[in-house]
Amino acid sequence: MKDTKYIFVTGGVTSSLGKGIISASLGRLLLARGYKVTIQKLDPYINVDPGTLNPYEHGECYVTEDGHEADLDLGHYERFLNIETHRANNITTGRIYQSVINKERRGDYLGKTVQIIPHITDEIKRSIKLLGSKEKYDFVITEIGGTVGDIESLPYIESVRQLRWELGKNCLCIHLTYVPYIAAAKELKTKPTQHSVKALQEEGVQPDILVLRTEHPITPDIRKKVALFCNVEADAVIESIDLPTIYLVPVKMQQEKLDQIVLRKMGLPFEGKSDLKDWNNFLKKMQNATETVKIGLVGKYVSLQDAYKSITESLIHASAYNNRKLDLKLISSDDISPDNIVQTLEGLQGIIIAPGFGNRGIEGKITAIQYARENNIPCLGICMGMQCMVIEYARNVIGYKDANSTEIDPNTKHNVVDLMEEQKGILNLGGSMRLGAYKCKIDKNSLAYKVYNAETIKERHRHRFEFNNDYKEKFIKAGLKCSGINPDSKLVEIIELPNKKFFLGTQFHPEYSSTVLNPHPLFVSFIKTVIE
Repeated sequence: MKDTKYIFVTGGVTSSLGKGIISASLGRLLLARGYKVTIQKLDPYINVDPGTLNPYEHGECYVTEDGHEADLDLGHYERFLNIETHRANNITTGRIYQSVINKERRGDYLGKTVQIIPHITDEIKRSIKLLGSKEKYDFVITEIGGTVGDIESLPYIESVRQLRWELGKNCLCIHLTYVPYIAAAKELKTKPTQHSVKALQEEGVQPDILVLRTEHPITPDIRKKVALFCNVEADAVIESIDLPTIYLVPVKMQQEKLDQIVLRKMGLPFEGKSDLKDWNNFLKKMQNATETVKIGLVGKYVSLQDAYKSITESLIHASAYNNRKLDLKLISSDDISPDNIVQTLEGLQGIIIAPGFGNRGIEGKITAIQYARENNIPCLGICMGMQCMVIEYARNVIGYKDANSTEIDPNTKHNVVDLMEEQKGILNLGGSMRLGAYKCKIDKNSLAYKVYNAETIKERHRHRFEFNNDYKEKFIKAGLKCSGINPDSKLVEIIELPNKKFFLGTQFHPEYSSTVLNPHPLFVSFIKTVIE
């Protein structure tokens, strides 16, 4: 296409309606028509990135290939579109203001008074358009975080207003709202949607398409009513009803003709259907599976479902491709003790030891690992999960009863996990970890090699502490295999026990790389072993 088309997705009434899933679903449909598509997330919070946010605050922190700590919606974008996202795909208010202030300090504004308009909005617009110009995408879908009416969202909505005039037909706005069902009256109520659209209009933006999130079907009369009060064509009012899985949303949006409406409004050919053959094959596997696989996820943030979002979705992908339904039990490592470990893990076919930071819940993870190792239960440890495997093995097999990570006990005599050398002089917490994709060389005589079927791989990292190579020979003599090594730093990336069904830990995060069309081989192999 000659010009990049920009689509903005805003939300109203309440948060957590699923703007990210709608954005990703539209991207999937446009991609399936042969267009080149990318998605970005604009987050109104003042943090420079979510890297320093507690998962209870904002859910999982997602890491891109180029080492950017990003919003968890980027995980949805990659899983749905089967693409890589980068730093430019996630912009925060913190980054916008940081960039503007840096320019002001350099004198770039030639002594002018720096203001929200035009300086902040110009920086937002520059960030939006920069993504489209970098690789000449056909479509850039931009999801704006928060809810219309929020003070912190105002500069973003103002930027959209300006871009509507600047881009003309190459710009389109989709507004996602909620239509509640009042049980006592047995009625769906459209007034919240009307107020939401009115708030958006007051900020100068008229939506082209309305997506109505609902728990009950939207009738034609309701669509007409919403269209009338919100200045939107009746066929551009779309139903987004609750579904059993987020992976059905692209199919539902195709049935609602969302992609056709977008193309028609942007003056592009809209006939025919998006080719969702591969996507539907995945859905068939997931929906037709009659047997379940029961997996336990041991971590300290289990009360928040988004804290381990990528791991959960990776397990769903792997289970489907193994013709199984996932039955996932979230287990708080705070609650695990030697006295209750048998009851806690009873009935589980395999366990995942989750990543994390800090000392809370560590002993529970180590207890779970010991039980899995001694009872030959398939076990996969990720990042700190791998480090806990190392600590457990040092304590209960090698005999270092006080073995620990210096993150947990700075004074331990046996620091089998230690702060990386290059991290020792770092004081700032934000964006300073070992982040992004790094190479790993795999031993050909290992489970890891059977899983990947490759001698060199690249995986994404997010950590400060590492396996202490001073103890490497001790572990090898005791039967632990260091099967994956970074060729440059000699950092141990993968550990495993060859005499177990599946006992493997990774310093990296394989969950970041699993997509619907390309499930991660480590999770697929883990589930396969569990079934066998």
